[in-house]
Amino acid sequence: MPLAIFDLDNTLLAGDSDYLWGCYLVQQGLLDGTWYERENERFYREYREGTLDIQAFLRFALRPLREHPRDLLESLRRRFLDEVIAPLITAPACALVEHHRTAGDTLVIITATNAFVTAPIAARLGIEHLIATQPEERAGRYTGEVAGIPAFREGKVIRLEHWLAERGLDLNGSFFYSDSHNDLPLLERVDHPRAVNPDPKLKTIAEQRGWPILWLGT
Repeated sequence: MPLAIFDLDNTLLAGDSDYLWGCYLVQQGLLDGTWYERENERFYREYREGTLDIQAFLRFALRPLREHPRDLLESLRRRFLDEVIAPLITAPACALVEHHRTAGDTLVIITATNAFVTAPIAARLGIEHLIATQPEERAGRYTGEVAGIPAFREGKVIRLEHWLAERGLDLNGSFFYSDSHNDLPLLERVDHPRAVNPDPKLKTIAEQRGWPILWLGT
C-alpha cells in the first residue's frame, strides 16, 4: 500500500502545536512569557531562513518537560488538546486524511515537534503511525534532551527510512504533504510531493517544479 505522509504543524493543523503548547504553558504560569516570546521569535526567524540549530531549539522546547512534574504536564496536555488543538483541525484537512484512508493508503505523520505534544494529536486525527522527535527519558522522567535523531530536515528522511526498513516497506507511490521548505529533503524523495499552505520559498519551488499546491485553511 502506498504511504500518505503528512507534516503536522501548519499542514494538517491550522497552526503550530509546538509554539501553541509553549504559549499555553505561559498562560498556566509554567513559563516566563517575555523570555518565551523572545526566544521563540529568534528560533522561528531562523526556521524561516533555513538556518535553525535544531538541537538548540529542542533544548528550548523540551525544557518544560524537564522542569515540571509529568502528571501535571499530562493533565495540562489533555486540556490543551481540547481547548487549543481541536479547533485547529479543519474540515479540509480531515477530508484529505479520509481520502487517503479510503484509498487504503498507510497514513503517517512525520513532525519535528516532540512526541509528548504530538502523539495525542495524531490519535485525535485517527492516524496510527507517528514519527516525531523523541524526548529523552531516564527513570520515568524527561531529561530535556533528545533521544536519537530529530525528525527535522534530513532527519525526517533518515527516521522515515529506518521506519520503512523495520516494516519492509518502501516509498513507491508515496505522497508527502508539507507547508515548509525545510521539508524539501523528503518532498524530493516521494513520488507525489504536495505543498500545503506553503511558505513563500516552498510555494516558489512548487510552482517551478509543477507540484500541486493545496490550501487547507490556516
